[in-house]
Amino acid sequence: MKLLFLTCLLAVFPVVSMKSPIFGPQEVSSVEGGSASITCYYPATSVNRHTRKYWCRQGAKGRCTTLISSEGYISKDYEGRAKLTNFPENSTFVVNIGHLTRNDSGRYKCGLGISSRGLNFDVSLEVGQGPGVGDDTEVYIADLGGTVTINCPFKSENSEKRKSVCKKTGQLCVLVTDSNGYVNPNYSNRTDIDIDGTSQVTFSFIIKRIQLSDAGIYVCQAGDDSSNDKHNVDLQVLKPEPELLYGDLRGSVTFDCALGSEVADVSKFLCRMSKGEDCDVVINTLGKKSKDFEGRILLTPRSQGFFSVHITGLRKEDAGYYLCGAHSDGQPHEGSPTQIWQLFVNEETTMPQSPSVVKGVVGGSVAVLCPYNPKETDSLKYWCRWEDTQNGRCQQLVESEGLVNEQYEGRLALYKEPGNGTYTVLLNQLTNEDAGFYWCLTSGDTRWRSTVELKIVEGEPSLKAPKNVTAWVGETFKLPCHFPCKYYSYEKYWCKWSNRGCKTLPTQDDGPSQAFVNCDQKSQIISLTLSPVAKEDEGWYWCGVKEGHRYGETMAVYVAVEERVRGSQDVSQVRAAPGEEEVESSVRKTENKVVQDPRLSVEDRPVKDTGDLAGESRASVDTDSSAGQGRSSKVLVSTLVPLGLVLALGAVVVGVLRARHRKNVDRISVRSYRTDISMSDFENSREFGANDNMGASQVTQETSLGGKDEFSATTGNTMETEEPKKPKRSSKEEADMAYTAFLLQTNNMAADVQGAPSEA
Repeated sequence: MKLLFLTCLLAVFPVVSMKSPIFGPQEVSSVEGGSASITCYYPATSVNRHTRKYWCRQGAKGRCTTLISSEGYISKDYEGRAKLTNFPENSTFVVNIGHLTRNDSGRYKCGLGISSRGLNFDVSLEVGQGPGVGDDTEVYIADLGGTVTINCPFKSENSEKRKSVCKKTGQLCVLVTDSNGYVNPNYSNRTDIDIDGTSQVTFSFIIKRIQLSDAGIYVCQAGDDSSNDKHNVDLQVLKPEPELLYGDLRGSVTFDCALGSEVADVSKFLCRMSKGEDCDVVINTLGKKSKDFEGRILLTPRSQGFFSVHITGLRKEDAGYYLCGAHSDGQPHEGSPTQIWQLFVNEETTMPQSPSVVKGVVGGSVAVLCPYNPKETDSLKYWCRWEDTQNGRCQQLVESEGLVNEQYEGRLALYKEPGNGTYTVLLNQLTNEDAGFYWCLTSGDTRWRSTVELKIVEGEPSLKAPKNVTAWVGETFKLPCHFPCKYYSYEKYWCKWSNRGCKTLPTQDDGPSQAFVNCDQKSQIISLTLSPVAKEDEGWYWCGVKEGHRYGETMAVYVAVEERVRGSQDVSQVRAAPGEEEVESSVRKTENKVVQDPRLSVEDRPVKDTGDLAGESRASVDTDSSAGQGRSSKVLVSTLVPLGLVLALGAVVVGVLRARHRKNVDRISVRSYRTDISMSDFENSREFGANDNMGASQVTQETSLGGKDEFSATTGNTMETEEPKKPKRSSKEEADMAYTAFLLQTNNMAADVQGAPSEA
């Protein structure tokens, strides 16, 4: 027999129409002399809280006669046994009726306003026969799914005889169980006979996990069938009255399930009853969750067999009947402990509309609006991440009093704005791992809890700013943020992040940004300036946009603050000015060539001025050379005397050459001299009347023009070559080149003199 219990329940509970915002129990059962309590829910509006509430009975022609109302009216039939109480804080009113009779059975309405045209809900009340009505029959009343213990008296002389219980079916009485151990298959593992001792005159007949089919007449007997020691029992099974839950569309509800301490260690579940024979598991403690409730359901185990199931982001299709239960496999089974709920979803909700899905890009940000009860402005606000664990959990990430999960430092903030029922959560530096479900919570009304799904999509952040920067203590630091055109009319800001939010700082507009190729002059650069930088300025800074109190996109930057090391300037890191670097390089190159030539001694260096013998000696001596400083005065005299004679002869030659070409002398600037002379002009010294320098293949020339030195390299040839066309030279130029050739010859002569001092 497959889930007979669930089949019976589905037959008992008809399909519920959820169009009316007034909600209450569809069916109420009781017995004569008993009582009934009917709770009616209504939308939480100021008008509904103060309008008339009523309980009326439907007649044959559709007219509904008021029996009791919140304005003090009560009919004669209800005087002294009925009361209507309004609970505006819970948006409910309760009708309590006592001393019920069989005549109270019928159809009723609970509603608001006028019974003829107000908002209402249909209720069916059924009153059954009460206990102790018959002289020879005792009445027992049991709840569906519960347990009943029936006491069966017998005579003392039959204390040693067989005890039995049978159930009447037509003219037959079918045996259910007896003291010899027999149990009818329909009652397997559900029934038992308890006899305390032979001195007792009563035995107990127990039925567990009562089903609707268990209702009927039972006969308790001591002895054989012919014995007159019998007792009749009428067992009435009341239809279950489900716990009622009233929720608003997009709001949340909580199932508080109480199954008893005997199932404290058994797996728990919540299932939703469908039109078939199944109750589909929504969530259980073994980790199963329905896809329809992904990201918006939590199961919280409590002590002594109690547990809670919280559902948020209610949808209209969530309405219906649910079962709380306990079983080792986390599934509903016939006879397992259960608790029935009826969930109503009010589509005329007062819950504000907010996006159920937000989208962001890697490196970007999202702004989530979370609703709360506007009457609870001072309540704590939270934001947590739903995790698909075994029972489901929601890890708290941030709260309004300054607590931020350490893994989200610098990238998460909660603002109480915009206020009046909504607060904002900002999350930036998004990664693919941030995708998932998040919950908005408060310490107040749990019905206002909501859920939002964060999806990471392709794209780039709209705001552009550096990610990590370094500022130096005592200096001025400027941090720019680039805003695209679409944020032209928005308020732009910089703020410093902390656990308690992000404090806005003064900024300046630096004009249009060039960071956006598809943007016009409406793009902007907004900069933050720290002057002077202090160590406490280190931390996270955000740039962002907002409209009034509504926050938009943000971008986070981490500013590290360090102290600059003060010391002597490293000369090797100082670059020469343009031109000077080339000159310096040329000097080094020329000096290296002279030093590397083995035929040139320290005295062989070219001199600067032919007219000053003292200058000649100063130019020929290298002050950095220890060898030149160690020369004896004798060698110096033997070298300078013949050199002076040669110089005098050279001066005569130069004078003749200058006189010969005086008429064609051209003036040349220092600049043209530096740039226009080609290396071919110095290739053959024979053109200027000088002999070849056979002792060196490469020497350094030095000339003095305009008081500045210019260095060039000259290559000597041992053969005279003819060129088809020579460049045109001025007479002064030719004279200077002849002078240069003369100096080369002089150097050779000085070397000869040094090599043979005795001859000099």
